[in-house]
Amino acid sequence: MSYRTIHVEASRNYDIHIGRGILSQIGDFIRPLLGDCRLVVLTDSNVDTLYGDKIITYLTDAGYVADKFVIPAGEASKCAENLLDFLNFLAECQITRSDSIIAFGGGVVGDLAGLAASLYLRGVKYVQIPTTLLAAVDSSVGGKTAIDIPAGKNLVGAFYQPVLVCCDTALMDTLSPEIYRDGCAEVVKYGVILDKALYDTLKIHPFERDRVVARCVEIKRDIVQKDEFDNGLRGLLNFGHTFGHAIEKLSCFSVSHGSAVAKGMVIATKMAALCNMCDVTDELHGLLLGYGFDLSCPYGADEIYNALLSDKKRRGGSITVVLPRSIGDCALVTFPIEELYDKLKIILN
Repeated sequence: MSYRTIHVEASRNYDIHIGRGILSQIGDFIRPLLGDCRLVVLTDSNVDTLYGDKIITYLTDAGYVADKFVIPAGEASKCAENLLDFLNFLAECQITRSDSIIAFGGGVVGDLAGLAASLYLRGVKYVQIPTTLLAAVDSSVGGKTAIDIPAGKNLVGAFYQPVLVCCDTALMDTLSPEIYRDGCAEVVKYGVILDKALYDTLKIHPFERDRVVARCVEIKRDIVQKDEFDNGLRGLLNFGHTFGHAIEKLSCFSVSHGSAVAKGMVIATKMAALCNMCDVTDELHGLLLGYGFDLSCPYGADEIYNALLSDKKRRGGSITVVLPRSIGDCALVTFPIEELYDKLKIILN
């Protein structure tokens, strides 16, 4: 069975394996990294229904004792209550520092499992097995872990790298069109920020999944290796996210992450035009419409501004947003928060 391997060099070096049908090889992948140990699989209710028995079978056949902890599917599960419940479960299973966690799901599962791994016994190893396009190209790579709190999204977290990412692209065959589309927003993001050639390939539907996933992972790998702890360049990965996270928060997460990011990218392109950087709004708007996104913003400038005040990218009286200079070339632009508010009033009111 063929697959592609992309190597990441960070505070912990690891490989990302990408290929169709490679979940069955998970035992072979983890044995050299984990040896003989006990495993706990964190997954969600949707993934568990489809693949929960299969992952346990593969691990058992490879000689592992594996327990499973299932959370309800959805962003609301990325919360402190589930984090504490999972930590207690790890303790009940008598997991030690030589044992490991497997995140088997989308971004919510990956973020929660990674944060738990960083906290439990002050750090145990964990493996990412993304099951969504969004998690495959973005959240499973780079070591950002977090939960949401009422004040905002991803405000409690840690940088904690996995020991392996195993991306079986066949798992995406069972995604709903809506969940798959969410991942397409992140794929478009990569094209806009750093790769016009990738962006141009996305005009063809459907795109070649394995190749596009690998290219997105390469881009993120390159950024993470230069700025693992998000002090500069890694901020480019937030294109559309500053405004998107505000929309998610205001909607109480009824607007999905990908849909919110798509809306946020359009707001960002309008802001770039307002700043005389470039005007690619119509170009990006058309591409995203082609993927079926609703790009209307249901909130006004006052609501978005108030939500932005608790954004983790805010520094004192300023906030940094990612704005395009052209397709494939973006810049980090820092605004006084009041100036950003004035521009939002022009764009949204």
